[in-house]
Amino acid sequence: MSREDAQRRFRDHGFPTQRLEDWKYTDLGNAARIGELWLANPDSGTALDEGQIAEARKTLDANWLVFANGRLVESEVADIEGLEVIPVSESLSEPLEGQLADLNRAYRDEAHRIVVSADFRADKPLGILVADNAFGAPRMSQLRIDIRVEANAALRLVEYHVSSGDDEHYSNAIVTLDLAGGASVEAVRVQARSFDHTQTHRLQVSMHKDSTLRLSGYDLGGRLTRNDLGIDIVEAGADAEFSGLYFASEGQHIDNHTRVDHRVGPARSAQEYRGILSGRSRAVWNGKAIVHAGADGTDATQANHNLLLTEQAEIDAKPELEIYADEVKCAHGTTVGQLDENALFYLRTRGLDEQTARQALIHAFAAEVAGQSAIAELETPIATLIERRLDEITSDIQS
Repeated sequence: MSREDAQRRFRDHGFPTQRLEDWKYTDLGNAARIGELWLANPDSGTALDEGQIAEARKTLDANWLVFANGRLVESEVADIEGLEVIPVSESLSEPLEGQLADLNRAYRDEAHRIVVSADFRADKPLGILVADNAFGAPRMSQLRIDIRVEANAALRLVEYHVSSGDDEHYSNAIVTLDLAGGASVEAVRVQARSFDHTQTHRLQVSMHKDSTLRLSGYDLGGRLTRNDLGIDIVEAGADAEFSGLYFASEGQHIDNHTRVDHRVGPARSAQEYRGILSGRSRAVWNGKAIVHAGADGTDATQANHNLLLTEQAEIDAKPELEIYADEVKCAHGTTVGQLDENALFYLRTRGLDEQTARQALIHAFAAEVAGQSAIAELETPIATLIERRLDEITSDIQS
């Protein structure tokens, strides 16, 4: 699809609205308003926030591609054998459907394709650092990256999204990941944007014979965040395991939508998402697994658990299974609750004050997912980020 076609389609359809079932609980009206303000003055560029970029790179160790407001500004991967980053000026080989995909195609400055050669190995993860900013004027940015992992390659991938600035910012990021036969990917996504900024993020994965995916997502910031994860299992033997941990405090809205299409079997998918909500915050989790006709031998599980720390916090959770095959193993479940009063009482009897006891239970709830990062070497720095965010949430409750 050409840029002009995408612009026409987006003008005709606009942003997704809450009339659509998949957007029933998430209102993109503010993102649309930011986009309109930016389109009225699209040349209102801003300088790089060098300090934030340096801090982010210091936090997580990787070979970085640094993007700022949709543009690649720095690369550390030029000399890595078996890894190629290719600028793409026209539409990519596998165009995606949807209004936000049209928005991305219509207004992005550039796109990139990353090719990981067969049998690839690397000492460090490949890092995609997205460091957006909006100083003095609203800003909208579009990120598009397509990643092809060739046969039997092993890729470790980290996405780190941060932002800064005294004005409003909206980021619309799209990443596709194509795993050839026998390829394996361990991926971590960390979203730690400014609490005044908005992000929509889509990761679309295609999995071929005997490929494996391990994915961990952590949402720590942002005013409004929407994550769409689609996994298409197109050949037998694929194995996808993914998890998410999200924190929402006063005024935050975090929405996770996942969809796994099991088109053949045997294959496996397993997901677990956990959320901790405080203040007047809201979260959404919608996990869908579709077992298509003929996909016998499918093993698909879903789990979502949420901890509400205040009466004003809300969660809309919806697990979905659609099964059109006979010999399958599928399960799903979701829970929503508050801190266990019996456990709290037990810790108090062991000498802990109430605040310390609450913190211990909250940390234990998060640890079920936080301690299982898809990239083992990143567990410690990510745990530090999580601890910092948990301290902010618990201190807000205490005050």
